[in-house]
Amino acid sequence: MCAGIADAESWWEPGTKSAYHAWTFGYIIGEIVRRATGKPISQVLREDVAPPLGIADELYFGVPASELGRLARLEDMEGMADFLAALPDDSPFFKWAPRTVSANAEFGNRPDVLMADIPAGGKMSARAMARMYAALLGEVDGVRLVSPEHLRVISAVAFSGVDQIMGNPCVWVLGYAVGRPGTSPQETSTVFGMAGAGGSYAYADTAMGSRSH
Repeated sequence: MCAGIADAESWWEPGTKSAYHAWTFGYIIGEIVRRATGKPISQVLREDVAPPLGIADELYFGVPASELGRLARLEDMEGMADFLAALPDDSPFFKWAPRTVSANAEFGNRPDVLMADIPAGGKMSARAMARMYAALLGEVDGVRLVSPEHLRVISAVAFSGVDQIMGNPCVWVLGYAVGRPGTSPQETSTVFGMAGAGGSYAYADTAMGSRSH
């Protein structure tokens, strides 16, 4: 995957447009982490992030086989199969993932996918997400994931425009979407977070400090 991404040509001049590409972004960040630390990002998450926050058995990329039974089963949203089938083959949506490999519940529930070292599509408890986002904003039991200076960089708007895959207006900071669900980014501009394909959503609010939701 990383070699394929490295060989790919940009669809536009960097910084001028944006398109949703969660897995691709994950592999790029994962490769940066691997080159900086010598360890895959799943190992860094398992050893350097989760244990200090007290969530060592609640936050994973690749899930150990022994923990698979703890996971909730994904279910496709009603009508999703019909929606995908109705899209033309040249739809921008299939630039994100070809029709033959579009992620669905069956794919997401496969043990080999759940255990794979894919640096996206994390598996976690609600408590783990709350503690991780809180540790971005401030200290959690003496642990802080980023400095106040880096938090300001992370939460500053990096791009605003129209998503070239989904077609919706989007505002991004570094790796996170801006705004709380059900509001516009302008209404909740201090909020940054991300939705999951399984229907989950987590975010931090710099206006509220280290409380998390």
